[in-house]
Amino acid sequence: MPENPLLLHWFLPTGGDGRDPGGVTAVQGRGRGATRRPADVPYLAQVARAAEQAGFHSLLTPVGLGCVDPWILTASLAQHTTRIGFLVAFRTGFASPTPIAQQADAFRRLAGGRLALNVVTGGDPAEQRAYGDQLAHGDRYARTDEVMAVLRDLLDGKSVDHDGAHLRIEGARLTDPDLLHPVPLYFGGASPAAEEVAARRADVQLLWGEPPSAIAARIARLRGRAESAGRRVRFGLRLHVISRDTAAEAWAEADRILAGLDPEAVRVTQERFAAMDSTVQARMAALHGGAADAGKLTVAPNLWAGIGLVREGAGTALVGSHDEVAARLAEYRALGVDEFVLSGYTHLEEAYRVGEEVAPRLRALTGAAAA
Repeated sequence: MPENPLLLHWFLPTGGDGRDPGGVTAVQGRGRGATRRPADVPYLAQVARAAEQAGFHSLLTPVGLGCVDPWILTASLAQHTTRIGFLVAFRTGFASPTPIAQQADAFRRLAGGRLALNVVTGGDPAEQRAYGDQLAHGDRYARTDEVMAVLRDLLDGKSVDHDGAHLRIEGARLTDPDLLHPVPLYFGGASPAAEEVAARRADVQLLWGEPPSAIAARIARLRGRAESAGRRVRFGLRLHVISRDTAAEAWAEADRILAGLDPEAVRVTQERFAAMDSTVQARMAALHGGAADAGKLTVAPNLWAGIGLVREGAGTALVGSHDEVAARLAEYRALGVDEFVLSGYTHLEEAYRVGEEVAPRLRALTGAAAA
């Protein structure tokens, strides 16, 4: 049985919400079917409260050109919730780790410690240039390594002097840091450079939903690298979920989503993905090859790659009955996945469905208590 506790997280749709996946990437805009519900505080507070009531541990709040600023949003949503945590994404390189640590420290004080950070290096050159970042892939990860090292020390209450290739910091520290509330660092990426950073710096390495054999290989490799660095890393898996009372109902919903995809949006989106230098995005795209062929989109039992035709980032969903989805999650759990970051369309209704139907079945299969 895995040693680490099982944690279930939900996703905040900060680019807007609807019954369909984001029509095209954030830089290019989204179709109306994906944004019928605006990403405003009244709606996202509903999602946050639904996830809290459904028993989720925290809410992943993404960062990017197509998203509401995660710090401002989560600070607001913390006032509308009482227990659920916030997994706040931020981009390395766009601010010194010192003010990032100050923001995180203020948040954990004011929200009762309900904070974790998702460290994002970035893999879309067009979006990086829009942010004013011209660094190449390898240099971005070298910078991320330095940012995470400084941030970890500051959040742990240490005074920091750092003289690196990308950062020079002297005498940085937090004022009276509250060490009762640790802030775990989540991190993603599949390139060798990314995995080296994860081994040295991450508390949780986030993976996207690939077939179990691919996930097992990545976990084994990352564990070995972390052990070589004298560390242990937990693993999280980012997945969409289409779970219904029967498998037929679930696959009918997947078919509905696929039938509604605009072929031109699929073409443009796949061209954009091909121009990215993100290894993990390339792995997602390779699962479906850009073809909206229903017969080729099921890439493992109950694992459907259709969402990745139009959505960047995590592009696979577990599709099936509640029992089937729980069983597949339990299989990933047996491979060493400690945490699941789940989502579904729409995020309000699906938070209840997954929390009430899938989560209890998963805990029963794995012997895990509610967090």
